[in-house]
Parts: sequence; structure tokens; C-alpha cells
Amino acid sequence: QVQLVESGGGLAQAGGSLRLSCAASGVTVRSYTIGWFRQAPGREREFVAGISWSTSNTYYADSVKGRFPISRDNAKNTVYLQMNSLKPEDTAVYYCAFSRRVVVPTHQSLYAYWGQGTQVTVSS
Repeated sequence: QVQLVESGGGLAQAGGSLRLSCAASGVTVRSYTIGWFRQAPGREREFVAGISWSTSNTYYADSVKGRFPISRDNAKNTVYLQMNSLKPEDTAVYYCAFSRRVVVPTHQSLYAYWGQGTQVTVSS
């Protein structure tokens, strides 16, 4: 049974940092393209960052480029999203998701497995 569990969310001040983790079981992170998405209240879920399983190429939304590096630890079967220089507009529930696509997809419909989400709140 596939299970993805996000952690690391919480409250941070603008300019601060958080590191989100996505621990996987039932799947191996090196065999899937992994994406991070977020959903703010009243808004659509949006793509944040992703890493390809085959090439390890990374892809980022313009809004987080240069601030939110994505990485994975195959030995721990865990994916990370390091969130730096946080802004109040980064406040959202963050989700990790796994896709079998080689190229990182940005649409949520192309991801097969999802975690339950972790709340990130950034105060100004």
C-alpha cells in the first residue's frame, strides 16, 4: 500500500525557512517523478516544484524559483522541499505527489499518489 506522509510545516516569519519532508512507503522515491503542490484558501492547487525520477532534473514554479530547492534521499526514501526566504503569500497546505512521468508534470491530474498535506503559515 502506497503511503506518503508530509511533515515539517508550521508557522514561520517572513524571511524565514522551513523544510518539508515527504516520507514514502510502498513506493521508492527513485522510481517516481515527485512534485510538490500547494493550495491556499479559496485558490486552486498549484504546482510548486518537481524532480524527475530518471534524470533528476528539477523544475520550479516562477514564484518559488531560487527559494525552494527540491531534493530526495533515496536511502531514506524521503523527498524534501527546503523553503527559504518565505513570504506571506507562501501560506498554504503543501502536498507531495508521485508521478510515473519522466518529465516533471505541472498538472495535478498526472500524479497518481498524494500525501495528506501539511500546513505552512507565514506571518508578515
